[in-house]
Amino acid sequence: MNDKDVATPRPTRLSGLEPLVITPELGFVNIGERTNVTGSARFKKLILEERYDEAVEVALQQVENGAQIIDINMDEGLLDAEQAMVTFLNLIAAEPDIARVPFMIDSSKFSVIEAGLKCLQGKGVVNSISLKEGEESFLEQARRVRRYGAAVVVMAFDEQGQADDAGRMVECLSRAYRLLTEQADFPPEDIIFDPNIFPVATGIEEHDNYSVEFITAARELKKRFPHSHVSGGVSNMSFSFRGNDTVREAMHSVFLYHATRAGMDLGIVNAGQLA
Repeated sequence: MNDKDVATPRPTRLSGLEPLVITPELGFVNIGERTNVTGSARFKKLILEERYDEAVEVALQQVENGAQIIDINMDEGLLDAEQAMVTFLNLIAAEPDIARVPFMIDSSKFSVIEAGLKCLQGKGVVNSISLKEGEESFLEQARRVRRYGAAVVVMAFDEQGQADDAGRMVECLSRAYRLLTEQADFPPEDIIFDPNIFPVATGIEEHDNYSVEFITAARELKKRFPHSHVSGGVSNMSFSFRGNDTVREAMHSVFLYHATRAGMDLGIVNAGQLA
């Protein structure tokens, strides 16, 4: 990438009923996390009991509290995840106060992601794909995401497993970037890196530096790929303190203070609870 390429603005353009243009001037982009059955016990209960009207209220609260994108995940063993995803997306698409923001389709199963993509009325985000199953599977999924016109989150996960130090995170995601841009025709501005935010203070010494590793990786990724973005699930880092919201919110604030200065420009958070 030459100096001219770096200097030319390439904003990321997403949309619900309204456009969301992500530029450096926009600042940190909040992705609401509460419409996720793996991260919210309340939302999971509502979906399992098919109380979809109340589940829609959860999405509305996230948007009202400042979420600029909402992350939707239905990965629960007792659910038909594809059906639940389609049902919920169709319901919130009919609510203009929710549907005005872009949706992030979040699943570990590509069939669920694809079912969700077919419901979107704007340009959303896929969360996520990775090199876990090798380059052929990665490229096949990337090309299908591209055909739907969505942006994509790429996890720092390859054939060797999840990357948990900055060097591996950068190596894995740099490889993914090359494949996406050179073989899948992905625009750099539609690539969102997730280097992995792991829990700290677990009692295991090797975990103590995980947040520093993420921040170090974010800084290097933004240096190498200035048109792409860095994101992550912020609540993961404080998981050891679940049940103690005061401590967790303080940890998230300190983490985001440093991470955003290093180049993290999106994050999955509980919108409205950032101190």
